Amino acid sequence: MSDQGVAERGSAADLPRAQAERLTALRGIVAGYGRAVVAFSGGVDSALVAAVAAEQLGDDALAVTAQSPSLPGAELEAARELATAIGIRHRVVRTDELARPGYVANAGDRCYHCKSELYGHLGPIAAESGAVICNGTNRDDLGDYRPGLRAAAEGGVRSPLVEAGCGKADVRALARRLGLPVWDKPAAACLASRVPVGTPVSAPLLGEIEAAEAVLRGLGLRQVRVRHHGEIARIETDADGMAIVAREREAVERRLRGLGFRFVTLDLGGYRTGSLNPAGRDGAAP
Repeated sequence: MSDQGVAERGSAADLPRAQAERLTALRGIVAGYGRAVVAFSGGVDSALVAAVAAEQLGDDALAVTAQSPSLPGAELEAARELATAIGIRHRVVRTDELARPGYVANAGDRCYHCKSELYGHLGPIAAESGAVICNGTNRDDLGDYRPGLRAAAEGGVRSPLVEAGCGKADVRALARRLGLPVWDKPAAACLASRVPVGTPVSAPLLGEIEAAEAVLRGLGLRQVRVRHHGEIARIETDADGMAIVAREREAVERRLRGLGFRFVTLDLGGYRTGSLNPAGRDGAAP
């Protein structure tokens, strides 16, 4: 990794003892892989793994980002830029979740089919050099409703953050210490997470969600989801976002109706993860 790499800015010296120990453990775990292929979304979790992999493994570390209709174009470009800032080799692969009936059916285990598709692409890439596939799953994820964890287990994917005992708070603290610009980036998830269970997923539907969220982010919303309920766009956002939507109400309604929604609503419950999960398991997944 070059002297300009983000990860090289970090020292565990001034971290709280527990987090310093976790950073040391994380570095040792990743170094032990020898070679690594990181499933890299560009979020803070996978960014931390990628940064440590670049630091410890140099050119034997590769970050791979999946390009598909479920990933907003802006997120793909952000991942490219972040990989460059970190100093890790980066590859983009096209995945085709929409070719998997289980993904399209959206019966509650959609994430399993999505991650199976991803790891199915990463497997051959890792095999080229005998690398270990690793992801950004952290300790806090283990108690959530995340069918994708089963796909990771089936694919032999390692989760170094879990192995090092890192929860989400640790991840953000360590990412900040290493100088990662995404240390406080709001949690993200694939666009299909905005579709109610039982509603088939399609490329046009994902495109409507992406366009609607782009409109809102353009107005200044940072933490936002547009849940797609057919004719209804249900906006989930934080208190700051609600104030913006209220102030720009006419523009928001006009522009989202222009995308094909008949009704535009603001969910007074605010942004919360997992609001479309089976049995309404709020707090489970993005």
